[in-house]
Amino acid sequence: MNGLLLRLASPLMAFGEHAAFHYRDTTPFPTRSALIGMFAAAEGRPRSHALHPFDDLPDAPDYTQLTITLRVDRPGTRHTDFHTTGGGRGHHQGLHCSDGTYRSQKKSTLVTHRIYLADAVFTAAIQGPDPLLERIAHTLEHPTWSPYLGRRSCIPDEPLILRTHTPDPVGELRHHVPLSLDRPPHPDQKTTGVRFLWEQKPEHVPAAEVHRELADVPADFTPTRRRYRTRPVWRTTEPLPATLYTGPRPLTRLTDYIQAETT
Repeated sequence: MNGLLLRLASPLMAFGEHAAFHYRDTTPFPTRSALIGMFAAAEGRPRSHALHPFDDLPDAPDYTQLTITLRVDRPGTRHTDFHTTGGGRGHHQGLHCSDGTYRSQKKSTLVTHRIYLADAVFTAAIQGPDPLLERIAHTLEHPTWSPYLGRRSCIPDEPLILRTHTPDPVGELRHHVPLSLDRPPHPDQKTTGVRFLWEQKPEHVPAAEVHRELADVPADFTPTRRRYRTRPVWRTTEPLPATLYTGPRPLTRLTDYIQAETT
């Protein structure tokens, strides 16, 4: 299948797996639900219709037909942001309890923890039906609602889209797409090990084992009845050419790579 190549980078990003009001966690990489949610938001779909088939496209494709492969260029570091809510207000202006009453003045301040990935970079190969990929690329370039990486404050860096019509997107990840590493390879290195995350068992690594199972396959985004299914994720370390390293000015190398497709 053809593919779409995206670069997912931002000073902060977060992809919740098990989240409650006072504690918002993040997985160490973008989840399927976060990416599909970003595509649906760019399309302008309300949450209740986000996962419906595209009836205006040939064969009415939907997001379940997408396959996502991630390359972990830079894993980032975990950052905890502390928030408080409810403090400094009068008794009847503070936080409610579950029984409808108000928290006492001494307990009116609630501390919450929000976990982020700081300075992370991922490159994603999105494979699926060509009409659906073209629609995703178009709406990401001309979004109805701005894309974000997990939380609304996490705006993706440019460029977000690297290529739109790639016959072998996974091969591009392994051999051609510039690498934004957290440190340069040693001058004597010919290759550098880079982590990949696969939704399907990679054929070139028969011994690959399931890294983990995630409950991040969206079945319904409607706020009152959100549901997710589980999927396995395989992890491998691929030897990529050290020459893919972008150096201290990644935008220059990335621009050259993008322009090479158009020429």
